[in-house]
Amino acid sequence: MISSSKIKSVDFYRKIPRDLTEASLSGAGLSIIAALAMVFLFGMELNNYLAVSTTTSVIVDNSSDGDFLRIDFNMSFPALSCEFASVDVSDVLGTNRLNITKTIRKFSIDQHLRPTGSEFQSGPVPHTIKHGDEVDEETVEGSVTLNGVSFDKLSHEYPILVVNFYAPWCYWSTRLKPSWEKTANIIKGRYDPESDGRILLAKVDCTVEVDLCKRHHIQGYPSIRIFRKGTDLREDHGHHDHESYYGDRDTETLVKAMEDLVASVPRENQRLALEDKSNATKRPAPMTGGCRIEGYVRVKKVPGNLIISARSGVHSFDGSKMNMSHVISHLSFGKTISPRLLSDAKRLIPHLGRSHDRLNGRSFINHRDLDANVTIEHYLQIVKTEVVTRKASREHTLIQEYEYTAHSSLAQSIYIPVVKFHFELSPMQVLITENPKSFSHFLTNVCAIIGGVFTVAGILDSIFHNTIRMMKKVELGKNF
Repeated sequence: MISSSKIKSVDFYRKIPRDLTEASLSGAGLSIIAALAMVFLFGMELNNYLAVSTTTSVIVDNSSDGDFLRIDFNMSFPALSCEFASVDVSDVLGTNRLNITKTIRKFSIDQHLRPTGSEFQSGPVPHTIKHGDEVDEETVEGSVTLNGVSFDKLSHEYPILVVNFYAPWCYWSTRLKPSWEKTANIIKGRYDPESDGRILLAKVDCTVEVDLCKRHHIQGYPSIRIFRKGTDLREDHGHHDHESYYGDRDTETLVKAMEDLVASVPRENQRLALEDKSNATKRPAPMTGGCRIEGYVRVKKVPGNLIISARSGVHSFDGSKMNMSHVISHLSFGKTISPRLLSDAKRLIPHLGRSHDRLNGRSFINHRDLDANVTIEHYLQIVKTEVVTRKASREHTLIQEYEYTAHSSLAQSIYIPVVKFHFELSPMQVLITENPKSFSHFLTNVCAIIGGVFTVAGILDSIFHNTIRMMKKVELGKNF
């Protein structure tokens, strides 16, 4: 058995009897200061332990989110009709996707960006439209030429008024003219405007009746509109309710379409035309001249373009009268980040998220009416930022965000004006890594603080005490 005296011999902290110790005012003051210093340094160390430390590095992009990038957007065009608004995507690899509709929604808006109804239904996009083969040396006029006054009169007189809004310089208007006039003569012979009075075919030259075409938001030529008596509303900010014809343009098809319209009107009751929903070639016309386009597209991670323009394979557009002014409510790249996740990420990097929606809320308006064919281009350089945290010796991706810089310009073009977003992804990515701190390291620092302050305070106390003793001895020596 080892005796207790032998165990006591290895005691590092031998006690001094209290009778042999002496308290002093300087020692008490120094002890208070030392205790306050320990508390202050402990708080600083604890704050440093709880604070997040990160390192930022730039590496080659090794994305794990595939070869495609999602682009979310919400834009308003006060002067582009939803009828012809088209979202296109192209890139340097030869991809060329036109008039994307699957992931896109359109809403008619007025010039003040206010919605005017439910979602605009584009319907199936026709690949080709059949035109008549008539090449008459002299076309017999059958349709009635309208102006602003006669349009208002006849639209309230006939249950159904079908109007061809055209432009003489337009190729497609020229292709339609023979079939339209022949159809008008056939319908006039079968349903005499005087004796029957259920339908009338007319035409409007938009180069002459500019205000009339503008009032009905005609942006592409030719546009065939079907006006039903009693459904043309002009009381709410100029909104109106009628249909557009999108079917084939040969004489036989046009005649059949007109007869289907007449069949929906009871001959003995000509005051109101009943709506005919059986023909898929007729759809509601846009209520206003503006359009809000929202949705997303997926593009390859190579330099490319997102283009919004007026597009139709069977209509012509007057570029000098088109205004591609727009307001960007939202434009971002990559997956949508939830506010909670973004908040967690900002705990690590306060400046994160400032550039992932840089164009949000920006307006690009062409106020100069004299400038025609103005294309608005945005040049976007995109950089991926990835935030990685380490838990239990394993790396965990907290967030993947695409931030971008944007430069915009307005330029005149000889082509139809468009809005073009030219995007280019950087081959490098920013990697932000959270550096976790060891609790053992924190504990070691706390012990160092306590021991260090205690030791330094002891040394200072010893110096003060010995100095005071020496000063007292000197004074006693002088007295004797």
